[in-house]
Amino acid sequence: MADITAASIHAAKAKSRSTAERHEARNALILSAPALILLLLFIVLPVAGVVFLSFTDFELGYSGFKFVGMDNYTELLTDRTFRQSLWNTTVYTAIVAPVSIFMALGFAMLIEAEGIGRSFFRTAYFLPVASLLVAMATVWQYLFHPTIGPVNQFLALLGLPGPNWLGSAGTVLYSLSIIGVWQSVGFNLVLFLAGLTAIPRELYSAAEVDGAKSAFDRFRLVTWPMLGPTTLFVTTISIINAVKVFETVKTLTEGGPNKSSEVLLFTIYQEGFVYLRVGYASALTVVFLAILVVLTFIQYRVQDKQVHYA
Repeated sequence: MADITAASIHAAKAKSRSTAERHEARNALILSAPALILLLLFIVLPVAGVVFLSFTDFELGYSGFKFVGMDNYTELLTDRTFRQSLWNTTVYTAIVAPVSIFMALGFAMLIEAEGIGRSFFRTAYFLPVASLLVAMATVWQYLFHPTIGPVNQFLALLGLPGPNWLGSAGTVLYSLSIIGVWQSVGFNLVLFLAGLTAIPRELYSAAEVDGAKSAFDRFRLVTWPMLGPTTLFVTTISIINAVKVFETVKTLTEGGPNKSSEVLLFTIYQEGFVYLRVGYASALTVVFLAILVVLTFIQYRVQDKQVHYA
């Protein structure tokens, strides 16, 4: 009789727990429904639409289209413009992402160590992020002007010849990279400052007791490991933002001279909104998204193992 009673109590508890779990799951679904609907409408469906159009010859202004299979992707393999823009994007990202990360980390450590004027320097470095890049591009165009620009005038004082920064195929991509670094450092700096603030001060005292006397030792043993999650996030965001460069190219160079500054997003813009080849532009977009996904995956696989959580 006691066994039957215990079994009944156990069954009742299990039923009650199951009912509570279903109730909790239903409430969770209701609360997350708005976010899921927005995710479906603004991310999943547009991506699905782009993938669908990439298999068609759809052009703006024409009412009909037909499926062309993998023809758009096959064309990519022989498209010199695509290969050039892919190479330019790779070079730009390889310069902007690491330089902006290391500069931001260095500036963040200097600001964190300086008690006077900390708020001023935070604001000053963050201004490029808050500024309209299209408007600031005019300033950079003046700075890099081959005759009246301050950069070339300063080089002339040193007896050095000033190049045509934005008008020469040999320097235009590096000039755009300088602007990209200027734009990215402030945002990365704020993230690193947040990461540095979260590091417990006791760890530095403990490291010093254990023999870490120099600033470099404290950075190597405490600061750098504790900044692991922040560094992972900053690196991922920096790479994605560098790959997505568009505004400076469109405003300053239009991909020239001779496509030496044309990047992937500008090529997609040209194909889709200038030449109106939406099907081909969609194929380019799919490749672009695939590159972002692969880069993010590789970044997390490589760097996630080095992340140390406090």
